Amino acid sequence: MPWLALTLEVDAARAGALGDALLGQGAHSVWVEEPERPRLRLQALLAADADAAALVGGAAAAAGMAAAPPFQTELVADRDWVRASHAQFAPLCIEGRLWIVPSWHEAPGEGVVLRLDPGMAFGTGSHASTRLVLAWLLRALVPGASVLDYGCGSGILAIAAAKLGAGRVDAVDVDPLALAATADNACANAVTLGALAPGQLPAGDYDVVMANILSKPLIVLEPLLAARTRRGGRIALAGILQAQAAEVAGVYGAHFDARIAAVEDGWALVEGRRR
Repeated sequence: MPWLALTLEVDAARAGALGDALLGQGAHSVWVEEPERPRLRLQALLAADADAAALVGGAAAAAGMAAAPPFQTELVADRDWVRASHAQFAPLCIEGRLWIVPSWHEAPGEGVVLRLDPGMAFGTGSHASTRLVLAWLLRALVPGASVLDYGCGSGILAIAAAKLGAGRVDAVDVDPLALAATADNACANAVTLGALAPGQLPAGDYDVVMANILSKPLIVLEPLLAARTRRGGRIALAGILQAQAAEVAGVYGAHFDARIAAVEDGWALVEGRRR
């Protein structure tokens, strides 16, 4: 079956939001080429009969962009897509301890290995915001801690927490495709977690809460995420542009000793301890 390959360039600071939005508009998968450049080449795989212009326009609007970026499309066969996809994803090491490894690569001999393939939910570990949270998790997670990943996407953060020794782990998303991907990825990694819609989350709070979304939703979600974090527990917030980090930290200062903990490639991590 042929696919429609979509290619566009976008500023690095917009890549995460636009990638999420493309998936939300119906793209089958999204990946980034040449991630070290200030302008990234974002590629997406669409159904062969998709209206690429409408999809890009809708995604740009959802990502808060003033105008849709120019794009190119090309019909590709299944085998071409697989080859291109595999070429873009190599094993990724976080802090020398955690490896994100696609299924077609051999696992390294040392460290914690998380198997994850690119798919319909955004989140392979390659984006700076995801790397920031994974690095934070390696430093902050206490074995046996209860963990909530709110806005889980592929489930990468929740699965990493389980692999690193967390106790109860729950992953929440509003997108049924994200929940299905999280459940599948958890099974592939032989870990147990809850993949739940927001309304299915049972009562109670958590030792660790993570949310890698975007600044505006994080601000709206502050009361909910604060209520889900036990007193003395820790929170990590990402998907935040560096220029917006102080605003997010200020909002979360109502319940947390919130601070900007790290910045990478124009993206920031805000962390805090619940008072």
